[in-house]
Amino acid sequence: MNPLLLDFPDSFDTDRLTIRAPRPGDGTQLNAAIHDSQAELLPWMPWAKTLPSLEDSEANIRKAIAQFIAREDLRLLLFLKGTGTKVGSSGLHRIDWTVPRFEIDYWVRTPFAARGYITETVAAITEFARTHLGARRIEVRAAEKNPRSWRIPEKLGFLHEGTLANWQRDSEGGLHDQRVYAKTF
Repeated sequence: MNPLLLDFPDSFDTDRLTIRAPRPGDGTQLNAAIHDSQAELLPWMPWAKTLPSLEDSEANIRKAIAQFIAREDLRLLLFLKGTGTKVGSSGLHRIDWTVPRFEIDYWVRTPFAARGYITETVAAITEFARTHLGARRIEVRAAEKNPRSWRIPEKLGFLHEGTLANWQRDSEGGLHDQRVYAKTF
């Protein structure tokens, strides 16, 4: 199967969210969300160490659009349904179309944290990948020291397959362990 020939929706809704592919102009809201959330992102996302300019954020969005079209990476942005207010970011990454296998990652804008938006997002993206992309395996990876993140796949019935020791450096250069969760179909 050539993934370039796959047709699937680039937007779908949950009860509270619109989850969609990036579009030109989304860099402004991305930039504001990163600036709002830097303190919470920093321990887990090394890219948050340096705040991007508006131009950097729009370039980042344009690259994500190109990767989405090429089916190399499927970034998805989260908006409050009917409002256009950016809640966070997620997507299907590290894709292996031969399986098909995807990894879901996520982050939430600080003012929207602890409201269940990411759990809702991961459930919806998992179903989207299974239904529209023929996913046979979905992974979620989270830092051992970030229980708010790894509790999400546990709530959704993902299997904790193991923990990888010294898997990744954090923004301060320290090593942290990473929990691996999977759901197979």
